[in-house]
Amino acid sequence: MAARHLPFWPRFSGAVLRAIIACLTRVRLEGLQNVPVDGPVLVVCNHASNADGGLLIAYIVPRFGRPMRWLGKEEALRWPFFGWGLRQNGVFGVRRGAGDLEAFKLAKSVLDEGGVLTIFPEGTRSPDGALREVKEGATVLAVRSAAPILPIAIVGSQRFWPKGKLFFRPGRRMTVRVGETFMLSMPKGADRHQSLHLATVELMRHIAELLPPEQQGVYAEAVAAADRDR
Repeated sequence: MAARHLPFWPRFSGAVLRAIIACLTRVRLEGLQNVPVDGPVLVVCNHASNADGGLLIAYIVPRFGRPMRWLGKEEALRWPFFGWGLRQNGVFGVRRGAGDLEAFKLAKSVLDEGGVLTIFPEGTRSPDGALREVKEGATVLAVRSAAPILPIAIVGSQRFWPKGKLFFRPGRRMTVRVGETFMLSMPKGADRHQSLHLATVELMRHIAELLPPEQQGVYAEAVAAADRDR
């Protein structure tokens, strides 16, 4: 891992989290060779558990070897100590349920400057670990930035730390699976609303393909359709 290039807090946070995780469970890592070493990257990941962000900090950020910025819920940044830790690890807040133009501009600037930005397109944790239908903000950002997109799937985190539970369940194993980068463009031949919807489905299909069937959720049919076309 190229952690030597990371600022202190991401390096420290990753080391602490890896030590904690090693005491609680086992994490299988797949596809780390797909992580780009330079250039702009938009990371998109499913969100099934509070553990997801910690897993990315522990295993994916060191692989990049450079700072990663994140879109996160604004209210979390106001939590004592935890919010401070989020900011030290590159998280900036978004007001959920409202169009946050400033956050969008900041997110795009990270990619325009050749940085790494991570988004959970679902916006909140899935209650059962299966993909939920997403809004189109991540798609708009991907198309307007023209940045390569790195899909990541976290398998089983909903069993390790279910939504709504205060404590995690030690021993429930998880997998962090990294796919190949891809580019996203708006399909032609349809109106803007339909094109945006189709591009969003295509974005989420790349995550869904990395998940087991029980976690593909509303994008299972998109995976099946792509398999039929191959």
